[in-house]
Amino acid sequence: MAYHYAKFGAQIIITARRLEALKKVAQKCVKLGAQKMMYMTGDMSDPADPERVVKYAVEKLGGLDFLVLNHVGNTNVEFWNRDADHVRSLMQVNFVSYTQMTAAALPALETSAGSIIVVSSLAGKLASPFVAPYTSTKFAMNGFFGAMQSELAIQKSNVSVSIMILGLIDTESAMNKIRGFSTMTAYPASEAALSIIKAGASRQKEAFYPWFHYFTCLINNIFPFLKDLVLSGLSMDNKD
Repeated sequence: MAYHYAKFGAQIIITARRLEALKKVAQKCVKLGAQKMMYMTGDMSDPADPERVVKYAVEKLGGLDFLVLNHVGNTNVEFWNRDADHVRSLMQVNFVSYTQMTAAALPALETSAGSIIVVSSLAGKLASPFVAPYTSTKFAMNGFFGAMQSELAIQKSNVSVSIMILGLIDTESAMNKIRGFSTMTAYPASEAALSIIKAGASRQKEAFYPWFHYFTCLINNIFPFLKDLVLSGLSMDNKD
């Protein structure tokens, strides 16, 4: 996503845990045309870091037009192993830190009539096996930011919230994790990133990539038993 914003000549601040990875992305963004490019390390599992990152961004940029929430914690694709501590820590990274960054960014976004872009997942619409901790964080995210859309409308706020529902994207980490668990078609990360940016720029409340997952969710809501029929044909023996 940072590369697309750079091509548009944006002023960008990115954050991640690994400094070297940030440096590489920043260097490429500068080459692609970013008007200003900065970065800082941050660990979203640390409750102090989300607010710290946003405050740094607002201070360095002098304001904020877009807050893009796209980070995700590490989790395995497997039957839930009854590790409640992992669920708690993943909830901090995938959900609670999103609310912390939003709270810190709202004053600046209200000044600029800005936008919050929340990158969610089809797993936050359809409860999915083998990723119970992950899907729970995405359901929480969709619920919170859906409610926030309504609250901002009631308050007549000029801040928009766009929730982007992604299907399977062909990132290296995703492909490695689902091997042996899914035969779903994966879609290009670059196209997904551009769809996310477009949804935020056009202030859509909810958008889907690929687009047909709108109908995937609609069909599931109307005929929820279809998923049960599919799952009933699965077993650990079949998966292996």
